[in-house]
Amino acid sequence: MIEDFLAHTPSAKRCTQFEEVADVICKQGFRMFLGIVPEVKNWNAAKDEFSLLLNDNPLSEFVELPPHCADSLWYSNIICGVIRGALEMIQMEVKCWFVGDTLRGSDSTEIRVKFVKILEDSLPAGED
Repeated sequence: MIEDFLAHTPSAKRCTQFEEVADVICKQGFRMFLGIVPEVKNWNAAKDEFSLLLNDNPLSEFVELPPHCADSLWYSNIICGVIRGALEMIQMEVKCWFVGDTLRGSDSTEIRVKFVKILEDSLPAGED
């Protein structure tokens, strides 16, 4: 997915701060792949953790969770996996999780993203 993003945004430049990463994810990535632009809110003091607020989540438009799944299923959790995977492809490790979801009664869908570390390039075992 990151290759597709980079191919369609040739003007994208290397981010030097995590705030820039959040801005690119929000304004370019979500718009390109889901047709929405979430808000970036709730930065922590260290500026290494933020929330993405999705007022409209196209993945949950025509979905209703069965009562037995309402407390355990995060239906749109694939978004967290895509964010983690895309950032890992550009050598950035993050943690990503849902805080709230409209399918579970929240006013908006909130995804929390936390920077963990920059990943180092390494060769697979046995290759020199």
